Amino acid sequence: MTTTIVIDDPRYDKAKEHSALDRFFLKYIRDPRDLPFIYLSLKQSAVVFPFAVLLFWPGMFRWWLALIYLVYVLGLNLGPFILMLHNTSHRTLFKREYKLLNHYVPWVLGPFFGETPDTYYVHHIMMHHAENNLDRDLSSTMRYQRDSFLGFMHYFLKFFFVGLWELALYQWRRRNHHFLRRMLAGEIGFYILAIGLSFYNWRAALVVFGIPFVVARFGMMAGNWGQHAFIDATDPGNSYRNTITCINAGYNKKCFNDGYHIGHHVRPTRHWTDMPDDFVRSIPKYREENCVIFQGLDFFLVWGLLMTKNYKTLAKRFVDFQEPKRSQEEIIALLKSRTRRISPEQVPVGYTLNDRVAAVTAGVHPVTLARDLESADVPAE
Repeated sequence: MTTTIVIDDPRYDKAKEHSALDRFFLKYIRDPRDLPFIYLSLKQSAVVFPFAVLLFWPGMFRWWLALIYLVYVLGLNLGPFILMLHNTSHRTLFKREYKLLNHYVPWVLGPFFGETPDTYYVHHIMMHHAENNLDRDLSSTMRYQRDSFLGFMHYFLKFFFVGLWELALYQWRRRNHHFLRRMLAGEIGFYILAIGLSFYNWRAALVVFGIPFVVARFGMMAGNWGQHAFIDATDPGNSYRNTITCINAGYNKKCFNDGYHIGHHVRPTRHWTDMPDDFVRSIPKYREENCVIFQGLDFFLVWGLLMTKNYKTLAKRFVDFQEPKRSQEEIIALLKSRTRRISPEQVPVGYTLNDRVAAVTAGVHPVTLARDLESADVPAE
């Protein structure tokens, strides 16, 4: 039986005519579908840089000005910025001959949105996608009871205070020395800048660098928790069963279809404008895998509903592709079963090998992959 669902999340409009300014920028970027990133970065630069200078200007700091600045940065633009950073980390924005411009988002804009340069790339691309929320993933949610606020706070505080050192050790052990140097340069450079400017004007440094740093790291961990809260303990390395998708949400319109997290983990380089159509094509697969899909929610609302154990609202927003449709009680039972803590001993042998994401994409079940790789020549850790 075919399930029909109407998707109103953003797609690329091929028929749209480009303005003269569009055509100017298209000469520099790799993909015309990424023009929104150019305009977003220009808009944010035009507001954030002069506003930050104003806050640091002698005699100009006012707390009411600081509040307006924080509303703009954190309330209106943090999500779009981080998802622009996310997409341009997976698919570089500028053409090879202009590759230096690819540093603008992480190195120039990033510190004003709480993102230390290149740490996001090293954590997300070089670790999280490679480990796929399994036990070697430093941001894995598996070990936690995922509807527990105390569990989440342990998760966040561990990341906040020791996450950098764990990530550095991870990259060192895997001999990713180039990326380790990039991350440390960004982290150390950020701290020198922020601490140095705090001697000049501590209030402005707190507002421009300190508060966004804390809020961004909290938000990323809350978002990752929501993305990977519902895990099938019998198949935790399966990207269809260890993450969720949120459709028809205002968040997707503002944050470049970030809600399509299953499709993103199955194929991390899939363009954000292709996500809705891929979702529709994949409905039979989502039905087969019993995926967790929500409509009208985003990852942060999912996180908040889990923290309050509001499973009724989650069940109301659940998109059920099964036939016959399940009752609310059955959906709640499914969701609760997937938030239970999973110990590493429950994970089949081989799940921590980097080949598993490609295997899921190719239609090879991760357990089959694990058996095939048991006798393989696996490099020592």
